[in-house]
Amino acid sequence: MSTVKYTPRLADKYTKEVVPALSKKFGYKSVMQTPKLEKICINRGVNGAVNDKKLVDIAIDELTTITGQKAVPTLSKKDISNFKLRKGMPIGARVTLRGEKMFEFLDRLVSVALPRVRDFKGVSDKAFDGRGNYTLGVTEQIIFPEIDIDKVNKITGLDITFVTSAQSNEEAYELLKELGMPFKNIKKENN
Repeated sequence: MSTVKYTPRLADKYTKEVVPALSKKFGYKSVMQTPKLEKICINRGVNGAVNDKKLVDIAIDELTTITGQKAVPTLSKKDISNFKLRKGMPIGARVTLRGEKMFEFLDRLVSVALPRVRDFKGVSDKAFDGRGNYTLGVTEQIIFPEIDIDKVNKITGLDITFVTSAQSNEEAYELLKELGMPFKNIKKENN
C-alpha cells in the first residue's frame, strides 16, 4: 500500500513557479539563494484582558480555529500600575505557523479571507521592515470563514507577520507577490 504525501497548493507553486521567477528576476545562481517564507506569526492583543480573563480564552479559541493550530496566551513582561497590569498576566494570544500549516493559512488568507474585506483594494506595500519581513494588520477577525459571526461578542483585529529569508524589501515583496499576496498598485522601484 502506497501513501500519497499531501503537499499544499502554495508549497507546490513555490517550487514550480516562484523559485524560477525569482531566480530569473534577481539572477540567483542557486535555488538555495532564493528567498522563502519561513514562518507566519499571528498575534492578537486583547483589550480588557486585565478585567475579564475569559476574553483571552475566547481569543485563543478563535486563533486556534482560524489557523488550525493551538494558540498560546501572550503574557505581560512588566508591571504597569496605571493599567492595573502585573507581570505575567495574559494579555493576548499568538500562533506561529510553519511548513504545511503556514502554506495552508496563506492560501486561505489570500483566496478566501482578504476578498471578504469590505471595499478591498489590495494590501499596503509599505509594511516591510527592511529585513524582508512583512506585517499585515487585519481589523476584523470575522473575515475568516471559520469564525461563526453569531458567536462573536466583540470584533477585534489581529496582526499577521510574514517572516522570509529575503535580504531586502524588494525581494520579500516579489516573493509575497508571486505567492499571491494582493498588493495595491505597482511598487515604485526607487526604495
